[in-house]
Amino acid sequence: MPLVCVCSPKGGVGKTTLTANLAYALARGGSKVLAIDFDMQNALRLHFGVPIADNRGYVARSADQHDWSQSILTTGGNIFVLPYGDVTEEQRLGFEHNLLHDPHFLRRGLSTVLNYPGLVIIADFPPGASAALKAMSELADLHLVVMMADTASLSLLPQMENDRLIGRPLNNKLGRYFLLNQSDNRRNISRDVTAFMQQRLGDELIGMVHRDESVIEANASQRSIFDFSPVSAAAFDIELIAKRVSGLLDINVGNGEVSATIRTQ
Repeated sequence: MPLVCVCSPKGGVGKTTLTANLAYALARGGSKVLAIDFDMQNALRLHFGVPIADNRGYVARSADQHDWSQSILTTGGNIFVLPYGDVTEEQRLGFEHNLLHDPHFLRRGLSTVLNYPGLVIIADFPPGASAALKAMSELADLHLVVMMADTASLSLLPQMENDRLIGRPLNNKLGRYFLLNQSDNRRNISRDVTAFMQQRLGDELIGMVHRDESVIEANASQRSIFDFSPVSAAAFDIELIAKRVSGLLDINVGNGEVSATIRTQ
């Protein structure tokens, strides 16, 4: 059961969109994928065709429901989604308190899916040092840190390199990698930041996604970039990143069956 966390030190970097499209890319490769939303904005579900009026989720029921898998929604194909749901402020605070103070809370809630053979889990987190991100660091196999090709993200790079986001390394298994989003060769700043990130991060930069208007249009139609514009630059970039993630996780696909073996460092 490989578990990939997608996070960022800042908002507005396209993290949720990338999480969804990476899930689609992994599913296209033959994996069964569960996308989990840990962000109270509850937006991840919209990328998988869940109606905006459908506010079901696991957080509101987590206080008295130990198995969160009962809140999983089937979206078709190889993809499933576990939405955050519509919650009150009291429910949100209670959920975060449990994440921070009960060391077994997260593992209990995800116990069924963590033991599901061949399932790849990709989790989306709110920006910054959220309670969920801190709690998940013990379970995750890989962290992808999304940054933009801009000066704001560049200023936060030392914080990420020195493990200051949650006060300790994000990942003690396969490590953490950076993903650069919306690189635009037409803009000098974007081009310069991209070049600097490539030189500075080296192999820690798992890939970059070029700025592509098709992504915005795909989001508006609640479709993946692969369904909306399969020959777009963004589709090519995300497919390549998914292949690199699969290589790190040692995901093997063949004869319609998926097996996943976690490789330790």
